[in-house]
Formats: sequence, structure tokens, C-alpha cells
Amino acid sequence: MATTEREQKPATKVPHLTWEERAARGKAARKAVPREQHAEFTPEGRPDPISLLEEQAATRVPELVPIRYGRMSVSPFTFYRGAALIMASDLASTPTTGIRAQICGDAHLSNFGMFGSPERNLVFDINDFDETAPGPWEWDVKRLAASLEIGGRDIQFDDAERRTAVVAAVRSYREAMKDFASKPNLDVWYAHINIDKMMPELREQAADPERVKLLEKTLAKMRTKDSMHVFTKLTDVSSGEPRIVSQPPVLVPVSELVGADAAEAFSELIRTILRRYRRTLATDRRHLLEQFRFVDLARKVVGVGSVGTRAWIALMLGNDDDDPLFLQVKEAQESVLERFVGKSEYGNHGQRVVAGQRLMQAASDIFLGWDRVEGIDGHQRDFYFRQLKDWKGSVEIEQLRPQGLAIYARLCGWTLARAHARSGDRVAIAAYLGKSDRFDQAIADFSVAYADRNDRDYEAMQVAIESGRLTAELGV
Repeated sequence: MATTEREQKPATKVPHLTWEERAARGKAARKAVPREQHAEFTPEGRPDPISLLEEQAATRVPELVPIRYGRMSVSPFTFYRGAALIMASDLASTPTTGIRAQICGDAHLSNFGMFGSPERNLVFDINDFDETAPGPWEWDVKRLAASLEIGGRDIQFDDAERRTAVVAAVRSYREAMKDFASKPNLDVWYAHINIDKMMPELREQAADPERVKLLEKTLAKMRTKDSMHVFTKLTDVSSGEPRIVSQPPVLVPVSELVGADAAEAFSELIRTILRRYRRTLATDRRHLLEQFRFVDLARKVVGVGSVGTRAWIALMLGNDDDDPLFLQVKEAQESVLERFVGKSEYGNHGQRVVAGQRLMQAASDIFLGWDRVEGIDGHQRDFYFRQLKDWKGSVEIEQLRPQGLAIYARLCGWTLARAHARSGDRVAIAAYLGKSDRFDQAIADFSVAYADRNDRDYEAMQVAIESGRLTAELGV
């Protein structure tokens, strides 16, 4: 049976420590795990990384798995994007403070970006929560920092330029956490990055005015990326009604997957699923969704690490063809963190993703919700729902210069600290980090060591593809 209602958990007593007690907790953690120890990365008995990828493939759509391997095989950085389970396994062997927060679980630099808030401001935040779970806050910091080192190598920045970006991210995290530790709870909750308000500062910092003009054009274009934009790109009119076009294997209408005869029955099932899903929305947003009718559904391949999980797009129409809404319906499997940090408290992984996203983001999609669905193959799977496009966009890393990567790194560091400060003990974390750059430098050392390990894992994937162990479909 579908689990769409909010789960009721037994009431528990919430401890309220004083500021001094929380700070003492962080300082005690510093004595137990000196900050310099975070430079260490010497995992023993490390699982074969290719075996971990094959393990994940067992629960994914078989014909899409080669696309995932193909996208991961482009470069060490794209491999890293798809290797969240590999890194979670590695991080489980590293020192931790014992201070937990709601963490992203996949906080690499391409999982930060811009999107429209419900107030129609362009904000910068984390934008991927498939792996979110309560866990060690250091793991997110290390995944972000290592991604900057690996991404910097990918665009051929030198050692000093890459280290500058990594240290900038960690310093930004540390200084932001110190600031949040001194703020009232509500101020932390309301904190966010408004891109429009940041533009004057970016103009002052930029050495190249042309790069600022390019950014401004990019932001203007981003505001056009909404459901209407997707509608004009991905639909055509068939028998007087808009339908999602076929672009296999990346985009396949449901009628092609189940056959024309079964398509209408399947569409009725989708309407039932949408009715269940809308019960997970707030009352006002449920009312808004009810003003749209379901029109069409298609399977759409997205991302790198997510490829092979079941992801759909649903076309909804409001008043007419000029009033479309595209919902993304994305499968939520068990978080890669759970085997290392413990099982989720949520029985539905779609709800796990939604709860984690709402806890970590300053402003979440108004249509964010979840459901459990019986698929074409008869298996029940968990899904979460959100808008497909709502001014969403990310930085083109390969277009950044060293100064630009450092600025971007600072944005990511601040954003990650804000996300952790909302759920974790920000006073304890700030006390642990302290005022010096010891933690910053340790994480920078870790990032180099982990990037070297990632290079070797990437090479192992190339060997696996060449030997036929893995099948990779390139250019898709």
C-alpha cells in the first residue's frame, strides 16, 4: 500500500544545552580528534570501487546503466560525480568529531546552483538531496573540498590555484559557522544567498568586466528556464493535445514503454498517484496543483550518478497550452550513507529526501512531495516530486578562471555551513573549528590525497570498460 501520509513519530524530550555547554562539547571533540587528523586518508581493506558501482547497478534500469558508466567515464571529475557510494565507504574510515547534522551526502561543487525561490528571487543553494541523511558534518566538507581539487585538475589549474580554491571553501565554511554560532535561531533559519544582491560585490571583485557581463547574461537566461521553456523544447501537438516528444534513450514517452494499448490505463494510474502525492503538500500548494490536469508522462535520464534510477517527467496543463507545469518524479533509493550512519527514520525514501531538503535548503520547491509507487514491473518504489525547471542552473565549471573558482568555492562553503547550522549544533561545530586555519589546511591535504585516489579509481573504470566488465554508452 502506498505510504503518502506524514509519519507520526513518538514525542521525545528535546535537550536544551546552554551556549557554554555546546561550546565545551566542540572543544572536547577537538581534543579527542585534533583538527590535523582530518588530513589523513589511508583506508584499509577498501572495497573494490568497481564492485560498488556494479552493486548499485543491480537496482537500476538495466538499459540505462551503460549511459551512467559512459557519463562517468568522461573524466576523473565526472567519475567523482557518480561515485558518492565509493566516497561514503572511504569516509567511514576517516576521523569524525561525533557531532552530527543533516548532511547532503553528495555535496560536490556541481550539486550547488541557482534556482527561483517561492518569492521569485534567484537564490544560490545546494540542489541535490538524493543521499541526504543525518551524519558527520565533516563528510560533506570533505566531499565539497575534494570536488574542488578534482574539478580544478580537470580544467588544468596548477597546484597553488587548486589549493587556493579548496582553502577558500573550507575557510568560508569555518568563518560562516562561527558567525552562525553567534546568531539567534531565526536569523540562521532565514539566512540565504540572494544572487541579485550579490552582484555589486561580484562586480567589485572581478578582475575581468567581460566575465561579469557574461554572468549577468547567464542569470538573465536562467530566469527563462521554467516550465514554459521546457514545454516549447520537449513537446509537440498530437491529435490536438500537447505530447512529450520521443528522444530515446534519454527521453521516452510512457506510451512507447508500455505500448499504446496500455497507455490510457497507465495514465489513469498516474492520475491516482498524483492525487496521493498532493496530500503530502501544504494546503495552499495542494490547491494550486489541483488547478492543473495531467496530460502526459515520459521517462527522462538525468544527471550522472542518478542515471539508471527511475526518473519521469509529468506534463500538466492549467488554463491552456500557455499555462504548463512540468513535474519531475524521481526515484529515491536507500541513501549511500545509510550503511555507514544507520537506517533512515523514514519508511519512505522519497519522504527522507523531502525532509532532508526542507531542513537544509533556505527555500525549497513549492511542489516538493513524495509517494510510493508500484512500477511497470510490479515492484514498489519510493519517489519524490518537484518542478523540473524553476530558474534552475549551475555554474559551468570549465568556464571558470582561478579567481572565479575561488569565489564559487566561498559561496559553496558558506552555503554548506548554513545548511549544517540549521540542523546541527553550530556552536559545537564552530568551537571545534576554532579561529586558526588548521582545519582548512588539513582538508586541503586530504583533498589532494583523495583526488589521487579518485584518479586511480577512474583508471580502474577505464580498464573495466576496456575489458568488457562494464559496458559504457558514450555521448548520450
